[in-house]
Amino acid sequence: YIRVSLERARPVRARSPREPPTPAPSLVSPDWSGFALSDIAWRFSLHESCIATFTRRNGPVCPRAIHGEMTLIQVGTLKELWRYPVKGMAGETVHACTLGEQGIPGDRIWALRDQARAEIQSCKTRPDLLRCVARSRGDGHVEITLPDGMVIASDEPRVHAALTALIGRESSLEALRPAADYDFFRRHKRDAHTWIEELAATFEREPGEPLPDLALLPPPLVDCVSMPGSFFLVTPLHFVTTASLAHLTALNPAADWDTRRFRPNVVIETVPDLAGLVEQAWIGRRIVIGGATMDCVGATPRCGAVTRAQAGLAADTGLLRTVVREADQNVGVYGVSVTAGAVRVGDAVYID
Repeated sequence: YIRVSLERARPVRARSPREPPTPAPSLVSPDWSGFALSDIAWRFSLHESCIATFTRRNGPVCPRAIHGEMTLIQVGTLKELWRYPVKGMAGETVHACTLGEQGIPGDRIWALRDQARAEIQSCKTRPDLLRCVARSRGDGHVEITLPDGMVIASDEPRVHAALTALIGRESSLEALRPAADYDFFRRHKRDAHTWIEELAATFEREPGEPLPDLALLPPPLVDCVSMPGSFFLVTPLHFVTTASLAHLTALNPAADWDTRRFRPNVVIETVPDLAGLVEQAWIGRRIVIGGATMDCVGATPRCGAVTRAQAGLAADTGLLRTVVREADQNVGVYGVSVTAGAVRVGDAVYID
């Protein structure tokens, strides 16, 4: 057993949004050729509160870190950040942002409201929304590219008529409102049971396939279509790993496992040693990316929306059968912010 220590102190400072991620020390990927040692480790200081330990036990290097009282393990790097300015529509990538209580700034800040039902709509119930692409304009408004290529902004009076024509129901594009406006977020309930039947139908299960346990819906989602004060279905953050998508691709290579189908906020490029539906094992654990800390709080059960045609993607019903049969209905995990902080593509991703 050999331990080599290298201490390198440096001050903690905020990184400029335009500054590239700090390169990993050259020791992270050493040349192990010629070594027959069963365990090699070394330590170096990342900053005053974080020490990384890289350990090899008859295999590749496993990066670890001590962050406060947490011992962290590097599971990958941040590959993509996504936001969806209009609920249910395709979105856009961002290179860097501050992840906070409401997730990625500009995510789900507008939504379509069905006037007859007095209810916020999503791609679960209005799949044609997926054929539109929404982009933030930077002033609180958004630009929407419709399936025919027409671009229309949220502050144009004609936007409501354009979306009504697309959906086939009288609709209006609405900005997010505070949680105190509780009625704005309410479900349409014709009676005591129809709403749950409508919700179950959105999962598009075939005979004999299981449904998620809808009895476990958080209490606010029994009365509302999203968490009041937000347009998020459950939480502001949704993580998907490349390991999960690679695993599902191997199980059903004929299906289209494009990341966009699963509408993640955070796509993690996992380290080579991780395989399978790895993020499911992170539920109940903490994720650290850049200056942000998040908790994984639950699996993401998949509905029929993942099969729908959307901008740049054709319909594919086969992948949902694989998800239900081989992945216990889930792809990805939900997350909530613990500590807000700056993140950018290329940052290392750790779990506790």
